[in-house]
Order: sequence, then C-alpha cells, then structure tokens
Amino acid sequence: MTDNDCDEPVVSEQDGIRYLHFDSPWIQGAMDLKRPSRLVLSYTEQMMAWLLFFEPQRHATIGQLGLGAGSLTRFCHHHLPNPQVVIERNAAVISVCQRYFRLPAAARLAVVQADAQHWVAQPENWDTLSVLMVDLYDTDARGPVCDDLAFYEGCWRVLTEPGMISVNLFGQHDSFAGNLDRLHKVFGPRLVMLPPVDEGNQVVLGFKGPALSLSRQQLLARADEVEQRWQLPALRWARSIDLACFRA
Repeated sequence: MTDNDCDEPVVSEQDGIRYLHFDSPWIQGAMDLKRPSRLVLSYTEQMMAWLLFFEPQRHATIGQLGLGAGSLTRFCHHHLPNPQVVIERNAAVISVCQRYFRLPAAARLAVVQADAQHWVAQPENWDTLSVLMVDLYDTDARGPVCDDLAFYEGCWRVLTEPGMISVNLFGQHDSFAGNLDRLHKVFGPRLVMLPPVDEGNQVVLGFKGPALSLSRQQLLARADEVEQRWQLPALRWARSIDLACFRA
C-alpha cells in the first residue's frame, strides 16, 4: 500500500485476482474478483489481528494509513459496523481503487487525500480512533515511508484509550530493527510481534490504555470466535503470542 503521490498505479489480473502495483515486481494490494471482501494476502489478514483483543462497536472509528488496493477497507466495511477513516496521499491510488477495486461509497467511510505523517500530527485528529492500521509503502515496497519517532508518537496520539495499532513491517529489510525500537519507545513493552508471513511482512500490534488481564484460555477462546466469525487464522496467531507484555 502506498503513500507516494508521484507513482502511477498499474492494474493487472491473474487467476481471478486483480493486483495493484507500480513499476516494480512488488504487489501493493490484491482483490479476489468473486469475493472482493476476502483478504487475499496473508499479511492483510494479520493486520486484522487486533480483533483478538477488541470487539468492534458501532461508535468506535477504525483508521487506516495507506489505501493500497483497498483490501482492509473492503473487509472492514463488509464485516464490521464501525465508521472508517482512510488516509491516502496518492490521488491516483484513490481513483484506481474507485474504478477497479470496488472501494465502497458509504456514509460511514471517509477516504481523505492527505499525507499520513502530517495527518497524525494534527491535534484535531488526536483521540479519534480506537484502532489504527498502518501500511505505508512506496514503489520499492521494502521499507515504510513514514517510520520516524515523531510519526509513531502521532499514531499514539490519534488513538483513544483503550486503543490499538497494527503496523505492517518488513522483517527482511534494514528498517525493521529501527522501526521496532521506535515502536517500543512509544508503546513501551506492550507490543505483540506476529510471525512473519511468506511474503516477508511482519505485523506488530501495539496497545494504548490500561493493562489487559488475559489468560491463555481466554485468548484461545477469543481466537476461536474470531476464526469462526471472520474466517481469519486467529488460532495460529494466538498460539504465537507471549502474554507477558500485557502485564507490563
């Protein structure tokens, strides 16, 4: 998913899947033509792992930095009752999503053309989101576009208490260790790192608000519910999570 306003997106199709990419081999997003709300790429499924800890409520707004092919946007719109705010810098990406990737047109979805780093720094956006999904990559799709300490501090501020963030990182890139360190500085020890997926992506979850009291049995029970309700591989995620961070 992209936050670069200079790149022109390219659309391709293969075996019933429509892809968004730029002039590089890296895929920015995908859509199943028969089931548009299905999450095709494994890392996009992991971006929804916040459902293990947060029950969607109609009043709780879900935020997304980076639109890409609209995979997370379509999934949330189809399955959850929440209002959504999506920030995307590249106007061409928004246009392509509207034309080719079935971007929902609904009152509870706002797609804002803006720079993500600037948006999270604006006080009027602070304390407005219960969940924030961060997926900001450029043409090379190897390291996040926005990843400095000020950016993550802005992400913290836009979250309510309690609030959650999911961040798509790339474990095989030099930027990984620095991003993880900056996330630790902002969110403290309350970070959950999910296992890397085949594409090399690694999703990190962060928590804002009071410490959670959660047993292994409770987490597995919730994971089973998530798996049944939303057809996500939540039990696999839950088994990999170290609960020690919740006691910090």
